[in-house]
Amino acid sequence: MKKYRRGLRRAACLLALAMCAALLCGCTGKADSYTAAMPVIVVGSDNYPPFNYMSTDGTPTGIDVELATEAFRRLGCRAKFVTIDWEKKKELVENDTIDCIWGSFTMDGREEEYQWAGPYLYSRQVVAVRSDSDIYTLQDLAGKVVAVQSTTKPEELFLNAEQNGLPRLRRLYSLQNRDLIYTTLIKGYADALATHESAIRQFMKDYSVEYRILDEPLMTARLGVAFSKNRSDDLPQQLTEVFQEMLADGTVRQIVSRYLDDPEHYLDGLEDSTHA
Repeated sequence: MKKYRRGLRRAACLLALAMCAALLCGCTGKADSYTAAMPVIVVGSDNYPPFNYMSTDGTPTGIDVELATEAFRRLGCRAKFVTIDWEKKKELVENDTIDCIWGSFTMDGREEEYQWAGPYLYSRQVVAVRSDSDIYTLQDLAGKVVAVQSTTKPEELFLNAEQNGLPRLRRLYSLQNRDLIYTTLIKGYADALATHESAIRQFMKDYSVEYRILDEPLMTARLGVAFSKNRSDDLPQQLTEVFQEMLADGTVRQIVSRYLDDPEHYLDGLEDSTHA
């Protein structure tokens, strides 16, 4: 019954939007005014190409920005993107400074920390090294120095290396600024870095740098949108349902294809599951 009521609410909302759009058609400025009056969902993320970053004209863009804009539009809401200190993301969503955390955020291992919408994509957490490195496997990292962004999944995996089947490092650099992990590797302060594969490939493309990504991933992660554990409405569930719609009608694939060369690698059966 609850799911039925949600469906009615969403259907009514979409009908109202369609009617308003028809009424406002041809009325200069009124459509923009209506959009501005839509309920706002504050989305917190950091600078993380190709998922969330600023375009040349200073507006937010990227995979997650486009997905959030479309998903919340279907729910009759308007997404507002704010840049946050990624280390304080949980505090910010719990004190209602932001409504959700959305930025290539891994669900795995965090299922009990938040209410989740998703998954909407998969992403591999991988290790990258310089092209001339003698590191070819994860076990070759024994006694090496690895750079990660703080509060991310790679940091968690290496801090608990033994229980995750990883070798003991000589040192783990946990850096607040994600861009510094690339500089640390380029300058030779670290032997390797670990993060989302898509982020590494974007960096190499943007800066004409060539790293070698190890064949063996740290993990394959589900990406989702995190809401406060104490949130009382059913927005996370509604957003999950919209993700299923967007996967089924090809919208997610179209958006991902604009940024990544191999969308299949990041969908990995998610589209098929929506028809199960």
